[in-house]
Amino acid sequence: MKKFFKIFLIVVFAGLFVATFYYLFNKGKSQPVVFTTEKAFMSSIVKKTVATGSVVPRNEIEIKPQLSGIISELYVEAGQQIKYGDLIAKIKVIPNMSNLNNAENRLNRAKIALDNAQKDYNRNKPLYEQKVISQQDYQRFSIALDNAKEELSAASDNLQIVRDGVSSKSGKTSNTLVRSTIAGTILDVPVEVGNSVIEANNFNAGTTIAFVADMNKMVFEGKVDESEVGKLKLGMDLILTLGAIEDQKIPATLEYISPKGVDEQGAIQFEIKAAIVNKNDIFIRAGYSANADIVLEKKDSILVISESLLQFDEQKKPFVEVEIGKQEYEKRKVKLGISDGLFVEVLEGVTADDNIKSKPQETGKPEAGKGKGGRRGKP
Repeated sequence: MKKFFKIFLIVVFAGLFVATFYYLFNKGKSQPVVFTTEKAFMSSIVKKTVATGSVVPRNEIEIKPQLSGIISELYVEAGQQIKYGDLIAKIKVIPNMSNLNNAENRLNRAKIALDNAQKDYNRNKPLYEQKVISQQDYQRFSIALDNAKEELSAASDNLQIVRDGVSSKSGKTSNTLVRSTIAGTILDVPVEVGNSVIEANNFNAGTTIAFVADMNKMVFEGKVDESEVGKLKLGMDLILTLGAIEDQKIPATLEYISPKGVDEQGAIQFEIKAAIVNKNDIFIRAGYSANADIVLEKKDSILVISESLLQFDEQKKPFVEVEIGKQEYEKRKVKLGISDGLFVEVLEGVTADDNIKSKPQETGKPEAGKGKGGRRGKP
């Protein structure tokens, strides 16, 4: 009985050893490499580049005062529509004490001169009437009196301008009233009532009271890399995607390419501008960030393949492997055309009936939808 159990155990262990060896042998045996195939197909390819930038008004101006002073009233706010000549603000003049003193002195001297001219005139008028003096002498006193009156009027106006910023003669054309020089939209009013403002002159740019722009005429301003600028031409079509309105595609036309590049973080960038064609009357705010797709080249109904199917020989010349039998392939040199980075046009080398070698599979089973016959359709 003991001998039977010994023989039984030996047989069991031997069976386990053989089974384990067989399992490890099959597991270590490499699976056959199976390649899938794809076909070339008819499609369209659009080669484009992307420019980043923003949307700005074509005509945007800064409204600045014609004299220095303090804002006493503001008549507009951001977003308001205005017309040419509409009031923007009113300025209260703070006179310079030296100028004010000189103006007052001038007025006093003009009064003295007028009083003296009036006395000379009154004294000589009876003499002229009595024919004691000639008309020429009398005329000299009359002209002196008129000049003295004119000087008094000018001195009085000058004092009023220095003190108040306006004279009685100017009326509604006063420099203290700041008006818009164009029709459009108020983009920003960077000052408040009580702020000091400075007039523009040769030494100072002046204080901006308001930014005004025509929002019906917008342009895209962006930059492209030097590697792409040589492919651009005036009149090219652009498609804008605005950061704030992602679901809208807005057409534009390239109208400016900078003749000079600018170094930005080691890369040379060229400025471009494009006129926006807002056919759908979409409200576009100034300063929206935007990306512009610029169509460099487009071909319709051409034979294309995926760029992942391409291989390159030692001379960097492209080729593909075409199936000639079951898992048997031959090299075919191909001549390529336009590419968009994902798909490339095939001018020579393969046809739409050829099965082109694609990625290998380790499982021995074709991937779903990637067996013989490959993918069809447009990219």
